[in-house]
Amino acid sequence: MSEGRMQALRGTGSGSDHRQNAREPLQTGPSLYTPEEQRRRDETVWTLVQGLLAPFQFVVFLVSLVLVLRCLFTGEGAFAADLSVIAKTLTLYTIMVTGSIWEKVVFGKWLFAPAFFWEDVVSMLVIALHTVYLVMLLGKIGTVEARLTVALAAYLTYVVNAVQFVLKLRAARLQARATALPGQIAGIAA
Repeated sequence: MSEGRMQALRGTGSGSDHRQNAREPLQTGPSLYTPEEQRRRDETVWTLVQGLLAPFQFVVFLVSLVLVLRCLFTGEGAFAADLSVIAKTLTLYTIMVTGSIWEKVVFGKWLFAPAFFWEDVVSMLVIALHTVYLVMLLGKIGTVEARLTVALAAYLTYVVNAVQFVLKLRAARLQARATALPGQIAGIAA
């Protein structure tokens, strides 16, 4: 093993003065929002709309998931399951339209802003699967079981997408706290 690698593992060597590093703010990667984007995010009504629609969509999802699974396991309640998936799909379309407006206001792009690129990519898959379900339902394509299986695939990708957003927003909160902390400490010491 090289001397430089050994020093890096031990935390010694050039650039690793622990006293100096302890005074520097925690670096957690590039910030999710620039100060201007954060200001626009905080000022727009679309942030509140997204904050209300996201948990509402999750509740609709949970109810629909129960109804879809009930229908698949018992063969009963297909009409209720279909209605619930339609409700979930309409809620998804609403949150996607309002989310793209939010993204335009905050980042200047309707979709695929760098900060939320991969979340938007997976969102497109979620929308595609929900739309396939609607096409199957309205076009009377396939069996009830096939249609509800597509709904379950849509729901699985929705969960993945929801986790992406939760992790991204959590990281943004942690970054905001990490960058605010040194300023707060400096204010206290002054």
